[in-house]
Amino acid sequence: MIKPIKSLNGKKLYFASDFHLGVPTKSKSRERERRIIRWLDSVKQDAHTIFLLGDIFDFWFEYKHAIPKGFIRLQGKLAELSDAGIPIVFFTGNHDMWMFDYFTDELNIPIYREPQQLSVENSKLLIGHGDGLGPGDHSYKILKKVFANRLSQWLFARLHPNFGIGLANFWSQRSRISNQNNDEDTFKGDDEFLWQYCKDVEGKEHHDYYVFGHRHLPLDLEVGNSGRYINLGEWVNYDTYGAFDGSKFELLKFEE
Repeated sequence: MIKPIKSLNGKKLYFASDFHLGVPTKSKSRERERRIIRWLDSVKQDAHTIFLLGDIFDFWFEYKHAIPKGFIRLQGKLAELSDAGIPIVFFTGNHDMWMFDYFTDELNIPIYREPQQLSVENSKLLIGHGDGLGPGDHSYKILKKVFANRLSQWLFARLHPNFGIGLANFWSQRSRISNQNNDEDTFKGDDEFLWQYCKDVEGKEHHDYYVFGHRHLPLDLEVGNSGRYINLGEWVNYDTYGAFDGSKFELLKFEE
């Protein structure tokens, strides 16, 4: 559980996910990275805390003495915000689950791997990336356990970075966000697995807001009598993010 926030003092919490930096091409990724930096600049004046809910990078692996090239503009902006006293919280997603201590050591950004409760004034939120939650998708859930296994991580780290990162980038080009060849923009109704997960949790413990990424479709849906499930969408097509002022959660689109 993240440390409770007793008062926002007139500021806001900001949430974003699924930047998928690195795909589909270097030039498009860099254009998106610059847009994300402009968004960060636009919110920094009234940001209490910024939450990045996973798949910020389409691939990330930290070797002991090396990290993937690129994304330096984003890292620089995060360092600037962190040094200015704006807390940043990072959740790993299914594409960047192999983040370890680099962001924490260099940027003072804590890393979370599972959904966390967040108490803000009089509201209770459950936040995370969203992969592996809800019914179905059993093959991925098994694969996630393999990737999260320390032995698997140790074995991958034995690969030379030129080969390991090159191999991962090859597979990234075949990911769903790179090819946009599925029905991600179609609302699936009761088959929305994260919505179902939120309903199941709500039956056991009330939360005012459930905030996730991973689904790639911006969604704002009712959960129970007084809860809401917010999916933040992604930044390849939608440029959407969440803002919470302590009483109202808004799903917004960054427009310049």
